[in-house]
Amino acid sequence: MTLLNKTTAELQSLLHNKELTIKELTEETFARVANTDEAVQAFISTNETEALKRAEELDNEPVENRGPLFGLPVGIKDNIVTKGITTTAASRMLEDFMPVYDATVVEKLNDAGMVSIGKLNLDEFAMGSTTETSAFKTTRNPWNLDHVPGGSSGGSAAAVAAGEVPFALGTDTGGSIRQPAAFCGVVGMKPTYGRVSRYGLIALASSLDQIGPITRTVEENALLLQAIAGHDEKDSSSSPKEVPNYKAHLTGDIKGMKIGVPKEYMGEGVGEDAKNAVLEALKVLESLGAEWEEISLPHSAYALPAYYFISSAEASSNLSRYDGVHYGYRSEDAKNLDEIYRKSRAEAFGTDVKRRILLGTYTLSAGHYDDYYKKAQKARMLVAGDFANAFSKYDVIISAASPTTAYKIDGEPEDIVTKYMADILTTPINLAGVPAISVPCGFSNGLPLGLQIIGNHFDEATIYKVAHAYEQATDFHTRTPAIREGK
Repeated sequence: MTLLNKTTAELQSLLHNKELTIKELTEETFARVANTDEAVQAFISTNETEALKRAEELDNEPVENRGPLFGLPVGIKDNIVTKGITTTAASRMLEDFMPVYDATVVEKLNDAGMVSIGKLNLDEFAMGSTTETSAFKTTRNPWNLDHVPGGSSGGSAAAVAAGEVPFALGTDTGGSIRQPAAFCGVVGMKPTYGRVSRYGLIALASSLDQIGPITRTVEENALLLQAIAGHDEKDSSSSPKEVPNYKAHLTGDIKGMKIGVPKEYMGEGVGEDAKNAVLEALKVLESLGAEWEEISLPHSAYALPAYYFISSAEASSNLSRYDGVHYGYRSEDAKNLDEIYRKSRAEAFGTDVKRRILLGTYTLSAGHYDDYYKKAQKARMLVAGDFANAFSKYDVIISAASPTTAYKIDGEPEDIVTKYMADILTTPINLAGVPAISVPCGFSNGLPLGLQIIGNHFDEATIYKVAHAYEQATDFHTRTPAIREGK
């Protein structure tokens, strides 16, 4: 067993007893990345020199001043800005972008004493669900390197599953934490919109984006969210609500809790393996004293088209700043101002980004705004109303996190519409702004399946309580891919 297969508590015990230094742990982490990442391709960049320097400084901090995450390694999705470390959003447009400040979440990780190892791959500008649209590399699923890790936080989920880092940050606009967490067999939380500051996040769709933790276990996930949550005066959308002690809710006691299971999330389009895994998970939760009933979220059918109109419209607006003049790559062949705009964007943006900019610009254009964007916002309110009604009766809602296991690279689903349908279980959560987690709940043909647990606004604590109880009653989280064991 390597150091990076030990639990957080075990690592902290070694550090506190001076049987291990933070520098030694950081060195082992980079050795692990060097041995593994050639196959997995999770990292876009690493910052070994700065990380080792920071580790040495942290080793001088008295043990009594250290928190639960002190000295532990973390990877950061490459659409979250990091001072002095290139932040590309996996796009040629920002290939040379060197931020002069840290995102608020990065500041909070530094305050917690964590050591940033490097920046993790994603779909270009977080648009995608496979991490194949990155301009630099395709990340592979540690459970089977012929399969995708999901997306857009595929690098983050793959790095944790492969044992390269125990903690990572991802971002979730329509499922981009939960779906890759499900595909890679790790734990991924999309917090309530506003729970975590987005200051320093390169925006995709501003009313949907949220930063969240990806980890090996529910407890580690709760610790990382605890570190990054809270109000930030630099982000007007961040909430002043008090952040509870998430770890205190990991009691395992879920007796009498009420669970809703939407019939719309268990119907056509959800694979039999995923459906059966959810039903088996419900049996486990019943055995722990919870009760479940089938419910209806009647406006779910509106969620997917509403999501794509809203997210594409906001993406086209957010990405308009990258024009070769104000920000981003500039074409060397442009001969006048018009060509700078056209050629810079044509050469630096990938196909998926261009497709969403075109859809978004059309959606917001004169004569179409009322027909598409305004109607999509009305549909969003109906979807959010469904969740509000459900949470007046139930503590959590449960479904599969993805209708299938991870696809093959360059494989199924082949057409773009089918890929979009894979978001059907996750996008309503972003539209409503509620939190949800994916935890491992089974395997199919050697690939992991994820259980999605959805909670009411700012009630991540209840989600963690249910997820932890389920995790402790099963062993799916203890299984690891062969590559993590060096096989």
